[in-house]
Amino acid sequence: MVSANKEMAVYCFDTLVAHYNSDQVPPPAFEEGEHPLFVTWKKVVNGGEPRLRGCIGTLEARALINGFRDYALTSALRDRRFPPIQAKELPQLQCTVSILTEYETAADHLDWEVGKHGIIIEFTDPDYNTRRSATYLPEIAANEGWTQLEAIDSLMRKSGYNGAITESVRKRIQLTRYQSTAFTLHYGEYIAFVKDTRGAVPTLNGFKPAYY
Repeated sequence: MVSANKEMAVYCFDTLVAHYNSDQVPPPAFEEGEHPLFVTWKKVVNGGEPRLRGCIGTLEARALINGFRDYALTSALRDRRFPPIQAKELPQLQCTVSILTEYETAADHLDWEVGKHGIIIEFTDPDYNTRRSATYLPEIAANEGWTQLEAIDSLMRKSGYNGAITESVRKRIQLTRYQSTAFTLHYGEYIAFVKDTRGAVPTLNGFKPAYY
């Protein structure tokens, strides 16, 4: 089984730096494969808790190289919840790459474990008779300190459901649980890795060090 690793996170940073430079992305240092994946960007300000700046991925299997390249940019620049990440934010960023595994159909909306499983919910909105769906990665509920029920209710809101959340509505949910491997890399660690392996620090616009 392929696990998320440092080289994948390095490739996401490489992709973002190359975007700002209108340059080619250096070839990745990990093997190809096909898996569902996510790229998460967070920003660390003044040593505080990292704040989400973008998180987008796919629940369907994608070729890893193209997938990480595409979602590194999509999550950084086109997550509708946030303004696009600017080049000047790079030194404060950390990147988490996730590879999703072990999809299982749950017996009900509580048939999963906080901290172990990511969850995908699908249900019919009783007010509009439309299908809604949303997902949280395995670390989300644990990081937020949520119970299973709090995570489910939050995920229903994330899906766009604005009606009353009752037990009868919760019982409409079809839940798929999954697990993941993840690797987190801060920009400073990325710079150190590139310097050690390539002998030079990345630059922006051909002249300005990307780390300052």
